[in-house]
Amino acid sequence: MKIRSLLMAILVLPALTLHAQENAQAIVRASRDRIKADTVSTRSKMVISAKNGSTTERVLDQYSKDGPKGSRTMIEFKQPATVAGTRFLTMENSGGDDDRWIFLPGIGKVRRVAASEGGGSFMGTDFSYDDISSMSRDAGLDTHTILREENLGTTACYVIQSVPKDSSYQYSKMISWIAKDSKMTLKIELYDKKGALVKTVEMSGIKEIQGRTTATVTKITTHAAGTSTTINMDIIKYDAPIPEGVFTTQYLETGRP
Repeated sequence: MKIRSLLMAILVLPALTLHAQENAQAIVRASRDRIKADTVSTRSKMVISAKNGSTTERVLDQYSKDGPKGSRTMIEFKQPATVAGTRFLTMENSGGDDDRWIFLPGIGKVRRVAASEGGGSFMGTDFSYDDISSMSRDAGLDTHTILREENLGTTACYVIQSVPKDSSYQYSKMISWIAKDSKMTLKIELYDKKGALVKTVEMSGIKEIQGRTTATVTKITTHAAGTSTTINMDIIKYDAPIPEGVFTTQYLETGRP
């Protein structure tokens, strides 16, 4: 009986572990694919908070639309004058690195952002280039494990660890709190290669917009620096037409489709 029980344990344990990983990946995928919309258009106010408490504000527009290889996103800074006209385009490649380009008016030309620059600061904010596209990151790029279930405030959540399969990714792991009922991601902890917590992302300002439960506030904190960047979405439109020309390097240069 003891031998049989031990054999059963050896045979069953891997299956249970695989099943748990599949469930974790399904939850992460459901969270990232939660909002069904052909397009998303937003206008946001970005507040960058320094360690000394001073703040800098920026206004930006963002346009997102599905494409043949995944989501495409154009970010365009409108205010203040020091950053106005700066545009950033990212295009997903399913199962691979995103294609990213940036246009800086002071330089006057489009520059491709290499995958190796993913950990660099995006426009002097607490967001890295990788952070900008992390919420739509392909769930298949990571190995996901349910660590536990717990409440975040009053919301029951799955706590899921995601470890990148590609060791060159800037984070060694991400731990997410995903609401059990809505599958909305409410919090993400980002860890460096040494296993230290470097950033925390928090989503709040939950509203119903065009029948979709939407987080209108995203705050990312860099712990060692004592800085944070908060994006407050003032206008959100789902399924509004966006010309294909917006997602081109020509639009990056001219601001015209």
